[in-house]
Amino acid sequence: MAKKKQQLYECQACGFQSAAELGKCPNCGAWGEFLELTQEQIEMLKVTAKTSVNSKSSGAKSITEIEFESVERFSSNNEELDLVLGGGIVEGSLTLIGGSPGVGKSTLLLKIGGNLAKSGKSVLYVSGEESAGQIKLRAERLDSSHKNLYLLCEINLDTILHELSLKKFDVLIIDSIQTLYSEKISSAPGSVSQVREITFELMRYAKDKNVAVFIIGHITKEGSIAGPRILEHMVDTVLYFEGDSNRELRILRGFKNRFGSTSEVGIFEMTKTGLESAKDISKKFFTRNDSQAGSAITVVMEGSRPIVLEVQALLSESSYPNPKRASTGYELNRLTMLLALLERKLDLPLNRYDVFINIAGGIKITETAADVAIIAAIISSFRNRPLSKDTVFIGEVSLIGDIRDVFQLDSRLKEARTQHFKKAIVPSRPLEEISGIKCFAVSEVAKVIDWM
Repeated sequence: MAKKKQQLYECQACGFQSAAELGKCPNCGAWGEFLELTQEQIEMLKVTAKTSVNSKSSGAKSITEIEFESVERFSSNNEELDLVLGGGIVEGSLTLIGGSPGVGKSTLLLKIGGNLAKSGKSVLYVSGEESAGQIKLRAERLDSSHKNLYLLCEINLDTILHELSLKKFDVLIIDSIQTLYSEKISSAPGSVSQVREITFELMRYAKDKNVAVFIIGHITKEGSIAGPRILEHMVDTVLYFEGDSNRELRILRGFKNRFGSTSEVGIFEMTKTGLESAKDISKKFFTRNDSQAGSAITVVMEGSRPIVLEVQALLSESSYPNPKRASTGYELNRLTMLLALLERKLDLPLNRYDVFINIAGGIKITETAADVAIIAAIISSFRNRPLSKDTVFIGEVSLIGDIRDVFQLDSRLKEARTQHFKKAIVPSRPLEEISGIKCFAVSEVAKVIDWM
């Protein structure tokens, strides 16, 4: 009797494998994404697993016996990128950069490649989407043309690895991972099998040759990297570009970093010469024009950097039983909580008003220190009374109406003083006296209203 061939199906959305074809993936919930793997692909998976099992191991050691390995870094000649990476580019690291189309991923890496080439590093820029002429045209505009910057327009992984074996490179840039394919895998470029195989080969090359590798990844409409989630697990660093392609400011945020903190952000400004480090970001997110009702100023922390932001609120009478709540740059669930608190504690009839919140400059607030500013802006719009442009509002609001302390209050107040603010509504007095700014400590929401 002939031996029955093994069948194996793989989800093209997340890489989950099953012996039977399923309509809905039990791992990621996607429908109709299962494809049957060929016998060659199944054998390749077995070989990969066997290699991993049989790899040499040094055996378990006490952590006190492990020698400390220093991390070698070199600067990208871009202050914002160095800040997000934790101090510079790590030799032998694998970095993934994602973002929506047109946000500036290719522009940034081509600019960085030119900077590194001018500093003496040998850089290979591999493009599977554009021709060499197109890249040359952009490089001239970005002032990135240098003899140490090499271009390779290729989508075959074997050809790319062969080119890498002919010359020693310090940095490798892949634009983008979804366009490459390996002849070992018969599926189409961008599929789960292809992305996994190519990322594994690039990771092995980066570690063996001690070469820093940057990978550009497309994102889905949900905002995640297109392809399997295993791609984010394999790389050392994951960075995401945020911002509207129609605006000048772009934000590079770290979501994973094995060599540094993930709380840092880089702020860039799109100019005619490409993405540049924002020299003076302090005045990008607020204005000192005449006071308007519904506007309040706060100071948030992005990593180790304090940023002064303008919070805008608009209330209008609703003609529907269920009023609308909308928020841009601020968590909608937290806005709903604050509105319920105002209705309960201050008896404000907000259930008859549509409420709209916007954070100026296109930045997204990921902390709770802006709660007091949100409440101040809402009440200012509700009463149609403008707030003082010389005052900042800092503090976290709890469900019971208390105003809680926030971390690094002194740093926030020093930044506010630098921007010539004279008053601050804070949950407690700062640890050190900061000249030039007067602090008003409030412990509950009702006292904020009394001050207003």
